[in-house]
Amino acid sequence: MKGLLKLNKFYLLLLVLIFTTSALVYAEVIEVDLWHGFSGARMDVLSKIVDDFNALDPGRKIVPMLYGSYEEGLARFLAAHPIQQEPALFATYEGSMGALHDSNMIIPAYKIPEIVGAEWDFGQYVRPIVSYYSKDGNLWSWPMASSVQIIYYNADHLRQAGLDPNKPPTTWDELHQYGLQLLETGVCKHPLVLGWPDAVFENQLCTHNLEYCDQGNGREGHSTKVYWPNEFTDKLMSKWSEMAKDGVWAYGGVEYDVNGAFQAGEATFLHQSTSSLNGILKTVGDDFEVKTTFVPRLNDDYPQGNSFIGGSSLYVSNQASQEEIEVIFEFFQYLARPEVDVWWHKNTGYFPSTNAGLRMLMDSGWFVESPNHLTAFLQILSGKTDSNAAIGMKLGTYVQAREWCREAIEKISRGEDQRQALEYSAAQINKIFAEYNEFFKD
Repeated sequence: MKGLLKLNKFYLLLLVLIFTTSALVYAEVIEVDLWHGFSGARMDVLSKIVDDFNALDPGRKIVPMLYGSYEEGLARFLAAHPIQQEPALFATYEGSMGALHDSNMIIPAYKIPEIVGAEWDFGQYVRPIVSYYSKDGNLWSWPMASSVQIIYYNADHLRQAGLDPNKPPTTWDELHQYGLQLLETGVCKHPLVLGWPDAVFENQLCTHNLEYCDQGNGREGHSTKVYWPNEFTDKLMSKWSEMAKDGVWAYGGVEYDVNGAFQAGEATFLHQSTSSLNGILKTVGDDFEVKTTFVPRLNDDYPQGNSFIGGSSLYVSNQASQEEIEVIFEFFQYLARPEVDVWWHKNTGYFPSTNAGLRMLMDSGWFVESPNHLTAFLQILSGKTDSNAAIGMKLGTYVQAREWCREAIEKISRGEDQRQALEYSAAQINKIFAEYNEFFKD
């Protein structure tokens, strides 16, 4: 009898273990879709971070999905939200900020901790990043992959042309003269190529503390008109026209199209985002010495502004479930770990988002080991951070405005009249502003 009782207890224990194990195995996993635009090597780095986060808890899972270009991603999100097919988490570039702020489709970042019953110190993030992505003093998207534009250059080319590689040009006039000498000595095919030419134009206004448009650069209300062409843009575009005519500047396409020319040694100077840094260093290898420096200024007649923050940040859909939001907040906390933040920076070129990550990099001697990663920090920390002009624009029509700005720059590169090109594009952008603002009228 005792043996039978012991056997029954064993079976009961076994059943408990089986059903307990089954409950663990078949417990629902909370999945959070993450749409992003990180292609190439950056996608591999993101995948590693996501995999490491998912491994910490089998009950939660971030599921990344590449959506294509940034413009395609924004369009897809705006179209998917009304039919509840959008992701809970969306990584997108600075050009999406205004549209998403106006869309009523997202939960502002500063509200996320309160929703999950937690506290979070947003003061731990690098200040210029917070300033760019804030509205009315509150952070609306979560810092992750911030960047700025810098100049990459082939130091070997400068040596071959009799130029000092430790004294890169600081103004457009100097860059023009360097380019002429490079061409004269036959060192390169194209002295200068511009990645994101429309953003280069915008950034020049920011670095000279000049507003792109009214309503405080769109940060105090919906913009109604751009402030260009003006005296500054006349001088800048005249210089670009001269450089194109002399063969110093070659228009090579948009976004990252021109990176290949630099990596192949065909171009000496590349004006591009810091997000390309690790990819460029890895591709170039020992072929030539890559150095970086600040973006050029027109001259010192204009005030000092700052380079605006680019790259991607993370937005949360306002249709995300409570469970999804809790997982998202855990993911945000994970990204803010100094060791994760540092690893992301070292393997992409994007800024570390946190002050703790920045301190870890400095204390470890990273910037001495890799001074090219320091350039972007020195650039944003040396400029203004207290004006709408220096912080950068917030436009609901940013994507469309960039297309018209890009068209003007293409015309200028072909030798067309710079003033007429800018005037035409400015008029088209103002029309877009009017159409957009009509939608928000009472």
